[in-house]
Amino acid sequence: MDDSAPRRTVPIKLAVPQERRGDLHQTKTQFLHCTNCTSEWAWRYDDYCITSKNKAENALYDELREETNLTANLVQKGIRRAIEAVDAGVEKLKKGEKTSQPKFDSWSVVYDKRSATFNADHATLSTPNGRVTCEYVLPPEDEREDTPFGRYYESDDWDASSATLQYGEQDDTFYLHVTLKNPDYEVDGTERQESESRDDTTENGVVLGVDLNVTGAFAVTSTGEFIGSADYLTHKRDQYEQRRKRLQQTGTRSAHLTIQSIGSRFSDWSLDWLHNRANDLIAEAQDADVDGIIFENLDHIRENIADGSKFQQWAYAKFVELVKYKVESTTLFVDTVNPAYTSQRCSHCGFTHEDNRDDKEFKCQSCGYEVNADYNAAKNIANRYCGYIHRGQKSRGGWAASQLALKSGTLNVNGDYTPAELLG
Repeated sequence: MDDSAPRRTVPIKLAVPQERRGDLHQTKTQFLHCTNCTSEWAWRYDDYCITSKNKAENALYDELREETNLTANLVQKGIRRAIEAVDAGVEKLKKGEKTSQPKFDSWSVVYDKRSATFNADHATLSTPNGRVTCEYVLPPEDEREDTPFGRYYESDDWDASSATLQYGEQDDTFYLHVTLKNPDYEVDGTERQESESRDDTTENGVVLGVDLNVTGAFAVTSTGEFIGSADYLTHKRDQYEQRRKRLQQTGTRSAHLTIQSIGSRFSDWSLDWLHNRANDLIAEAQDADVDGIIFENLDHIRENIADGSKFQQWAYAKFVELVKYKVESTTLFVDTVNPAYTSQRCSHCGFTHEDNRDDKEFKCQSCGYEVNADYNAAKNIANRYCGYIHRGQKSRGGWAASQLALKSGTLNVNGDYTPAELLG
C-alpha cells in the first residue's frame, strides 16, 4: 500500500474476555522487552549507533524469539520500532542536539495484518498464548454514520493496515487504535496547483490537538493516541516524597545527604520520562502526517492544578518545553489555544454543558455522542485552533485564513469534517 496515502486513526474500545486479559498484558511486557533490548544493543555512545533494521534483526531476532513467546511478526515489530527511535536520535546527535538512548515503558503493542485480523465487529490479536478474539464496543448501528468508525472503518474506501493496542489503567480497559489508509485518494488537480503557487505557503494545514491530564493518560491526542500515564508519574513522585519525609524526620547528616541523592535521581528519572513521552508525541504527529501540535496554554494548566502539586505544574511546562525543543529539527510547529470549556463541549455537535462530562466519560446531553472525555477535549483543542485561523489569526505554520480553509470546509487531523459556515 502506498505510504503516501492519507491515513486516519480510529480508536475502538475492546471487550476482552476476562480469562484472556492477562495474555494481552503478557504480550505488552514481552513486546517492550524486545524494543528495549534492541535499543540498548543499537545505541552505542563510544562507537556508532546501529540504524539498520536488517542488521538488528539478523543480530537479535533469534535471541528475542527464544526469550519471549511472541510470534515472529511481533518480535520484528518490536525491533523495528526501537531502530526507528534510535535512527531519530542519531539525526539529533548529527545536529549537535542532546539526546539519550530511547527507552520504552508506555503500554502499547504494534500489530499489522500478519499478527492481527480486523473484522467488522471484532479483532483477533496474537499473544504468547494464541490469538485473542476481542469484540468491539460500538454505538448502535444507526448512530455510527457520523462517527470515525462509521466514516472510515466501515467504509469500503479505507483499509485497516495496522493498529496499536493500548490499555487505560484508570478504567481498566483495552483500546485498539486502528490506522486506515485510502490508496485511491487523489488531491484535486486544481487545488494542488493553487496551493503550489502561493508563495511557498500551505493552503491547508492539519493540526494535532493534545489534552494534558493530571489523572489517566498523561497526554491524549485528537487522533486518539493515549500517551504515558499521569497516575504512574504521580505514584513515582509520591514514593519519593514519602521517603524524603521519613529521612527528614531522622534529621541526621547522613539522612540529609541521602535526601539530596534520591532527589537528584528522581529529578533525572522524571526528566527522562518526559523526554520519552515527548518523543512518543512527536512520533504520533509524524505518523499522522500533521503540520503542527496544539496544546492548551500553560496558564490554563496551572489554574487547573493550582491546588495540586508544584511538581505537576513543572512536569506539564517541561513537557511542552521539550516538545517545542524537539520539533525544531522537524517541519512541525507548536502552538497553543485557550482551552476554556473544551472539556464540556461536544466535539461532534458543539453543544456545551458541564453535565456532558463525568470524570473520564463524555456523553453529550444534546446529541448523545459518547467518547473518552480527554479524547473529546483533544479534538476540541484542534478544532479551536482551526477556528482561530479561519477568523484571521495567522498560524505558526505561516497559514493565512484564506489558505487554511477549504472550498467547502476544513478537515482536521482526526478526519472530522467541519463545514465552512461552522468555523466562524
